[in-house]
Amino acid sequence: MHPRVPKTTEWRRLFAAEAGAPRPDLALLCLLIGAEADPSLDQEGIDRARRLIGRLAELAAHSHRSGRADDPRAWALTLAELLGGYCGFRGRPGDYHRLESSLLHQVLRRRRGLPILLSVLWMEVARRAGAPVHGVALPGHFVVGLGPVDDRVFANPFDGGRVLTGTDVELLVAAATGAPPVPSMLHPAGTLDIVRRVLNNIRAWAAARPERCDVSLWAVELSLLLPSPAPRLRYDRAQLLVQKGDFLVGARELDAYADELAGQDAATADQARRQARGARALLN
Repeated sequence: MHPRVPKTTEWRRLFAAEAGAPRPDLALLCLLIGAEADPSLDQEGIDRARRLIGRLAELAAHSHRSGRADDPRAWALTLAELLGGYCGFRGRPGDYHRLESSLLHQVLRRRRGLPILLSVLWMEVARRAGAPVHGVALPGHFVVGLGPVDDRVFANPFDGGRVLTGTDVELLVAAATGAPPVPSMLHPAGTLDIVRRVLNNIRAWAAARPERCDVSLWAVELSLLLPSPAPRLRYDRAQLLVQKGDFLVGARELDAYADELAGQDAATADQARRQARGARALLN
């Protein structure tokens, strides 16, 4: 009899496989992040969440029948009326302090979330309904774009899907950066870039709560499963392992990180090796 594979391991295999697919499923990846955070979320719960998104898409498509399929403003208003109005999906300042606001299955349940998770919901409903939609990763605030890039309408799901003017977009960017937007900020966001940003938000939430280094650790480990992870993530994982008291594994990770950097940044590699020796000393 083969030993039972831990559920977390199964979820991570699926997460890595989906992240490496030619067209990754954004909703599934976000739900798998939720499964990492919430042990009660099982396959049935994931399937139920996906069915709910599908039903919302059917309602959106039905509501939009009187509008032109290629009219981005009509789509924006349809989604705002359904998701922001009838269903009550929106955000409020207190949502930034809750981990649930970064978990798609909890956003579907609570009808509250961070701008990026509400935007994921808007995008997944709109895409299934046949709307031309993409995410726009503004600094400090994620929104959605409907229609072609040269003739699109911006909507703010955090504000119930309110349609944004050009001035509104400039104000959102200025609030985060103190400067007007540059064209690169308005490019459509790729699926994996959105997932990375979700995980970075979770890490930022946990970083403000040192007692939740367990959350920081799994968020880093999921980030490492995405294609072409930043080398620094391995160092971050090692530091979190040491913080959790897993000194030996953390030290091995620090040494491996140092080996990777040795030919490029000798000073940083030496520092990592010193930290590895320090971690091992904590075993005595």
